Amino acid sequence: MNPLPPGSTIGILGGGQLGRMLAIAAAQLGFDVHIFTDEPDSPASRVAAKTAIGSYQDHAALADFARHVHVVTTEFENVPAETAEALIAAGARVAPTPNALAIAQDRFDEKSYFLSAGIATPPFKAIGSQDDLDAAIFEIGAPAILKTRRLGYDGRGQIRIKTAADAKGAYAKLGAPGILEGFCAFEREVSIIAARGLDGTIAFYDLNENEHAGGILSRTTLPANVSEATSIEAQAAAQRVLEAFDYVGVLTIEFFVMPDGSLIANEMAPRVHNSGHWTIEGALTSQFEQHIRAVAGWPLGPTTRIAAIEMLNLIGEDANAWPQLAADPTARLHLYGKRDVRAGRKMGHVTKLKSS
Repeated sequence: MNPLPPGSTIGILGGGQLGRMLAIAAAQLGFDVHIFTDEPDSPASRVAAKTAIGSYQDHAALADFARHVHVVTTEFENVPAETAEALIAAGARVAPTPNALAIAQDRFDEKSYFLSAGIATPPFKAIGSQDDLDAAIFEIGAPAILKTRRLGYDGRGQIRIKTAADAKGAYAKLGAPGILEGFCAFEREVSIIAARGLDGTIAFYDLNENEHAGGILSRTTLPANVSEATSIEAQAAAQRVLEAFDYVGVLTIEFFVMPDGSLIANEMAPRVHNSGHWTIEGALTSQFEQHIRAVAGWPLGPTTRIAAIEMLNLIGEDANAWPQLAADPTARLHLYGKRDVRAGRKMGHVTKLKSS
């Protein structure tokens, strides 16, 4: 396929902050963006050329959307894989593929895929009943964490099981098919952000070191406090996943770093990622521009990091500190245009570039 020329239209499924930042990056390269979302007045729609509001299950609306764009991508991984398949059936080119979306949407399938690709995971079991949970606790032990197989994010849909007694009634409380994952005595959490172009070229960003609070990413720093061997291992894992899916675009894998420096895969996101927001100011090509370049068939841009980084998420009321952050000459403030401040809601982020 020839690269899309400026003036082409890129379709984005989803109207959240990631879609907003993708739309901004696309505009800088001369593309128009058409958002498809089920959310009126979404953050992405307010910076895009056009928005279609409809259900992700409405095949007629999706077919109409497909007729008005040159390529379709996603800004969140829980767009139904069936939506991507419907768009392909309507003649659209979609990146990432429905298969990548489907596997990333189910934690059991995702962990099973990692193992098949030679990527280590915590011990895990599928949970479909309290009996399943009791048997899994007997086999895996506690502490452990019970998660929904689908739709959980930012700490939602998770129950921590500190002792075997905590498992009593936990399946009913979860309220959906789940997965039990054994606890990893890790030293730190990291993520690798990688991109694969339409021509198969792969580019990696430096490894991110991440800190979470209440299940939500709160702080990312670079350089990560890991060995070169650990970074190489993360890159090798990401490359295997990208190539196996014939993936086009940006993909992220989160890992636990064990005391010996080895990596245990936590989850993957077939999209741009919160831990990569620092790339807007901190790398020669942001993850958002990189994703647009990839899906448009352009050459990938350089990923060189230009400084040491601290990126802080603004969660809920944190965003009300915008006057002070805007006055800080060391801070680069990004607010996502969300109308309502709510506890646990990602409202923005701030990046600080420091001398290495």
